[in-house]
Amino acid sequence: MVNSTQIQKVAVLGMGTMGAGIAQVCAASGLDVVVLEATEARWHDGLGRMERFLDEGIRRGKVTPADRDATLARVRGTVSEHDLAAADLVIEAVSEDLELKLELLSRVAEKVRADAIVATNTSAMSVTELAVAVQNPERFGGLHFFNPAPLMPLVEVIGALQTSEHTLIALEQIAEVLGKQSIRTKDRPGFLVNRLLMPYLNQAIQEYDDGLADADDLDAALELGLGYPMGPLKTLDLIGLDTHLHATTAAWEQSRDPHLVAPPLLERLVAAGRLGDKSGAGFRSRK
Repeated sequence: MVNSTQIQKVAVLGMGTMGAGIAQVCAASGLDVVVLEATEARWHDGLGRMERFLDEGIRRGKVTPADRDATLARVRGTVSEHDLAAADLVIEAVSEDLELKLELLSRVAEKVRADAIVATNTSAMSVTELAVAVQNPERFGGLHFFNPAPLMPLVEVIGALQTSEHTLIALEQIAEVLGKQSIRTKDRPGFLVNRLLMPYLNQAIQEYDDGLADADDLDAALELGLGYPMGPLKTLDLIGLDTHLHATTAAWEQSRDPHLVAPPLLERLVAAGRLGDKSGAGFRSRK
């Protein structure tokens, strides 16, 4: 099986917000990246997202124009899984849809080498359940980045029941190559960080809906009273209300923990298309 020192080519499945961020992290670390998307249009949308992120980094003095150009030069897109055959590492980062993930992982695992490491970036789904789609599932595990992936320093490494110790060690080493701090956690609903975060966010939504405080005061209370860098409603607008709804629902379906039940207001906001910053309106309007 491939070890971390042999990884030069990475395939990222999906060019959404997380996929684009992960592709950028890999390319900025000197790895060649090919991104699989369903259509050319979606690939170009994701590439534009990456370019804007890098341009903002230049504006803030965190990225040089030369670094930006070198990163973009290492990333290419494709709509055919056949173009992933040379990948040493595959990172799945499509939307939190179980059937989509299973079908895509099954197709891609057949096209890459049998010794290539395959990982999922799922935030709440069972890594063990996803592993059944992969040939030689001992090479499969969770590599969970946080949004925005180029800025957040933590990666969770999650072992499925099928994952070998060799794979877990390799995933930890890969995180280090990418400049991230890794923690190893069990395959449980929400893993570690989201298992702590989701009940907190759900409670904040419910307290807001109950009229305990307005959005600004609720966020200020957590930021100034407890020292949190960002209040819960700002956090939800940043990560996407639909993203949180998918994650907390998936975790609830696995655990039946009442703290993970999506508050009714969250479901209403998502139904209304108020998804947070990406739609221009969530708990606050940016339009």
